[in-house]
Amino acid sequence: MRQTTMAKEATIERKWYVVDAEGQTLGRLASEVASVLRGKNKPTYTPHVDTGDYVIVVNASKVQMTGNKLDTKKYYHHTGFLGGLKVKTARQFREKDPVGFVEAAVKGMLPHNTLGRKQGMKLYVYAGAEHPHAAQKPEELKIKG
Repeated sequence: MRQTTMAKEATIERKWYVVDAEGQTLGRLASEVASVLRGKNKPTYTPHVDTGDYVIVVNASKVQMTGNKLDTKKYYHHTGFLGGLKVKTARQFREKDPVGFVEAAVKGMLPHNTLGRKQGMKLYVYAGAEHPHAAQKPEELKIKG
């Protein structure tokens, strides 16, 4: 009888990946990055353990959306005060905060619990092409699409 191996926090090897978001579609990019953050690309994937790798996303300001979504998709935020609902379109969100735009898409595809927040902390997004993580020697991650 075969036994399933469960990954332990001490035995996990983490890699660093860099993704160029220029010309990429936001949803396809976010789902691939979320999969790597969760560790689903590894044979040692364990649902209740953070087995994922670190991901650096560069050129976040040049990410694309298909169709008319830049003008029709709305992002909502409530301040907590009466009448405090704030609404902005995807175009406004991307122009004002390209880092938050990509982070919101990726973090929305992670589990909404303590483990998901821990996995989300391994995501680094930069609006431009430079990043300060050269010492980690990140490998380039190719996104299909």
